Amino acid sequence: MSIGLVAQPWWVNLLVLVPPLAWLSWRRSGVPLTTPQLFISGLFAAAFGFLEAVVVVYLRAAVGLLPGYQGTLSDVIRMSGESYVQTQAINQFPKSLLTLEVLREAATILMLLSVALLTSANSRARTAVFLWTFAIWDIVYYAALWATVRWPLSLKDPDVLFLIPAPWLSPVWFPLLVSVLALATVLVSRVSPPKS
Repeated sequence: MSIGLVAQPWWVNLLVLVPPLAWLSWRRSGVPLTTPQLFISGLFAAAFGFLEAVVVVYLRAAVGLLPGYQGTLSDVIRMSGESYVQTQAINQFPKSLLTLEVLREAATILMLLSVALLTSANSRARTAVFLWTFAIWDIVYYAALWATVRWPLSLKDPDVLFLIPAPWLSPVWFPLLVSVLALATVLVSRVSPPKS
């Protein structure tokens, strides 16, 4: 039963509130982050986003959901974009790979959290770096999927965002919107750290 929200389950829609709430909590004192901290954590996030997209391409090929994968990347691009529907593919995944996918997602969050914890001792800065890296990772993930297999065809295409604790479903534009808002929030909230 759909209740007319963008994402399912309903509480996934609340993610759009995370960036404005972060900004409200940071607006007085800002977030003490240096340009190198943002650059290096962003570089990690971009590389990780690309790696995640490649893993998804491999998974699609492994379960037979990627037409043309035995040819060139051009063959994959030409043949796969229109035939792949992410939300239907999750039902076709073997249970063993689905279990691994849940574990991969948990590892992804732990890796992004680890970078945030290593970046600063300040809790506001750690939270900001987590939002920053998550947003860059997410944007690069979708960009890399589009560049390699021409999916999504449209920002309206449905996607499975996460499987923990249950499948999160939404059109692609929704996580991209949250990511762009998170990047903007971190940038407008950033202040120079005090000199030690």
